[in-house]
Amino acid sequence: MMQDLRISTDKTELDLALIHAFLSGSSSWAKGIPLAVVQKSIEHSLCFGGFVDGAQVAFARVITDYATFANLVDVFVLAEHRGKGYSKALMEAVFTHPQLQGLRRFTLATGDAHDLYARYGFTSPLFPQSLMERYFPAIYQAV
Repeated sequence: MMQDLRISTDKTELDLALIHAFLSGSSSWAKGIPLAVVQKSIEHSLCFGGFVDGAQVAFARVITDYATFANLVDVFVLAEHRGKGYSKALMEAVFTHPQLQGLRRFTLATGDAHDLYARYGFTSPLFPQSLMERYFPAIYQAV
């Protein structure tokens, strides 16, 4: 049975130390990320914290202009809380958030959660030839 997951976009509730520890140590995409970079990224994004009994267990961050575009990043549920439906609840909160409605494009990158995001309408790019990126996967190890 899923314990009650409370989701909040109030940045003052976020456990910055926990978010930094996960991203810098446990994530596959932000190994070694400095705390100052995590702080700045949170400051300039719409963030979703998932809490059980007052402790943060999940996180997602949306980079957006609130008008035309959003990019979903840094999504995680702590290992000991996985398999309880928290990622689905977190995504439901993200995709129903009033400030994220009517966007022309909502993007994300995932290495292993395609099935989760497909439930919310994500597909491979219709025109992959039109997408480009500058990507520096080991940038935090170089710092």
